[in-house]
This record gives sequence, C-alpha cells and structure tokens, in this order.
Amino acid sequence: MTLLHRALITALLFVAGLSAQSVEVSGIYVREVPPNMPNSAAFMELTNSTDKPVALVSAASTAAKTVELHEHANVNGMMQMRQIPKIDVPAGGTTMLQPGGLHVMLIGLTQKLKAGETVTITLNFSDGESITLEAPVKKVAGMMMQPKMKCGSGKCGK
Repeated sequence: MTLLHRALITALLFVAGLSAQSVEVSGIYVREVPPNMPNSAAFMELTNSTDKPVALVSAASTAAKTVELHEHANVNGMMQMRQIPKIDVPAGGTTMLQPGGLHVMLIGLTQKLKAGETVTITLNFSDGESITLEAPVKKVAGMMMQPKMKCGSGKCGK
C-alpha cells in the first residue's frame, strides 16, 4: 500500500468519524389535527451521546410555513406556549419533547396532517449538526393546542 493510499484511508476514516451523529432522535411524531386547525406540534426524545452539551437551535419542515421551538409555562395561573431560542440536551443525557412541555411547533400548516402519513422535519443543533427525519403523524387523544390557549409569539391561536 502506497503512502497516498494510506493518507486517503486515514482521511476517509477521519471524515466518517466527524459524520457520526452526536444526538440520537427517537420516538418522533407529529400530532394529527383537524383540517381547520392551522398549527400542530412535533414531539420526540433527544439523546446526546457525547461528553459536551448540545442544543436544538432551530427546525424546519415542508409541512409548515414557520417552525419554532416552544415550551409550556404556567404564567400567573394560565398555561402559555411560548417560543424559546433553544432546547438544551445535556452531555450524556436525554431531553424529552412531549405534550404539555417542550416541543417543536409547526405554524401555518401547508398540508393536512392525517394519521399514518409522514412529515419531513429537519433539526439543527448548536454543534452544526443537522438531522432530517420522516416523522409519522399520529392521532393523540386530548388536544393540547386549543384555540383559546395564549401563545407568546402571537401566532399560535386563531
């Protein structure tokens, strides 16, 4: 094996090591909503396998005009959804995005969300990593996103 071949193999192994995902996404799904509902949300579990904290800093989807990171918060006895700049995933830890808590908000839906179909979502992390996934649409009992719920960005309700 020539020196050039060894150098190429070493470079390929280095690039392969860089492309390993630092965050594993599991259990991802998007909530089915009635046809007249303009917004939905995506939920998932984010697991950071590295020894450094990372954060979900943005997301995008072809299913919505706008995609935001949100949390539910109790403000003066009223539950509110509000946009947040990032969702932290601690080193060696897991962060749950679930109804009533942290979630990815899909605002201004561009397609109907019917159970059994999928939605493409891209997650962007603070370490420069991006992950694109096909999230199944699921029917979930008990709608959390009611029209009267106050939303911090002003775009979530009717």
